[in-house]
Amino acid sequence: MPWVRFTADFDWYPPERKGRWCRAYKAGTVAYVTTACAEAATAAGKAERCDKPKDKTHGRR
Repeated sequence: MPWVRFTADFDWYPPERKGRWCRAYKAGTVAYVTTACAEAATAAGKAERCDKPKDKTHGRR
């Protein structure tokens, strides 16, 4: 599972949930996500992979 920084708002619908559940990520959020989510977000041009944050403020704006 990789760390990613979302560069734009991104809604993730996990395939195993068949569209019945959504996780919304806001632009600027740094999160530890599943590989499938990271690949979908980077393919859509809405996220970039990054290193683990050194402070505890990741994911907060």
